[in-house]
Amino acid sequence: MIHPTAVVDPRAEIDPSAEIGPYVLVEGPVRVGARCRILGHAVLTGSVAMGEDNEVHYGAVIGHVPQDVAFPGGESGVRIGRGNVFREHVTVHRGTKPGTDTVIGDRNFFFAGSHAAHNCRVGDDVVVANNSLLAGYVEVGDRSFVSGNCVVHQFVRIGRLAMLRGGTRVSRDVQPFCIVDGTHTVRALNVVGLRRAGMPADEIRALRRAFHALFVRPRNLKIALAEVEQATSSPAVRELVEFVRSSRRGVCFGPRATSPDERGEDGGDE
Repeated sequence: MIHPTAVVDPRAEIDPSAEIGPYVLVEGPVRVGARCRILGHAVLTGSVAMGEDNEVHYGAVIGHVPQDVAFPGGESGVRIGRGNVFREHVTVHRGTKPGTDTVIGDRNFFFAGSHAAHNCRVGDDVVVANNSLLAGYVEVGDRSFVSGNCVVHQFVRIGRLAMLRGGTRVSRDVQPFCIVDGTHTVRALNVVGLRRAGMPADEIRALRRAFHALFVRPRNLKIALAEVEQATSSPAVRELVEFVRSSRRGVCFGPRATSPDERGEDGGDE
């Protein structure tokens, strides 16, 4: 299953069921799990550990040195779970400090031209669409959707089931369950995404109330968080409150050209 034109380092560990396509370069102590498909001209380099059933498409580069002027060299790596898809010319760079990793979970889909920089941590079932860029140390929660041409500043956290609309640029944390666009501007609750994820209707109603209390009415956020937390028993709302409280960069609010959609009726358009 290794094409004769591929170049495979003798230190690499390739599962016998994996497919290595034409002109692939596998360089260094790379580990490729069962039933993975590494298509033509892809590059796996350095300390890359890849689980089962991943697809790496034409021209993708995984494990190369980080784009960090302070990179000291040394051993660092990329850790990838199972069932991920990396389309054409995706780049995933390894950790920038010795002994650290960039970590990709399970069943994520990186569209063509997207980028995950050093030390990113991407959860499960995440979509990163075409040409979107995750800077160093970005964290992306499960089932988030990063639409095309988004740019995410280093150290930003994207919460679970959040959605960034196309062309969004954020340097603040993106709160879970919400839709953000423009320049870190929160617009609505991601109602469509929540329903698709199977969230119960009562939880969605509780999140609607919390969204309105926290992000629509202009008021002291610390007081609003305390009131929302005291008034609910919803696990999802408590997750939202804890995320906002733990933010070091601040969460998305504005600037706002228009008010956020209080109802979230159009939330989740993709």
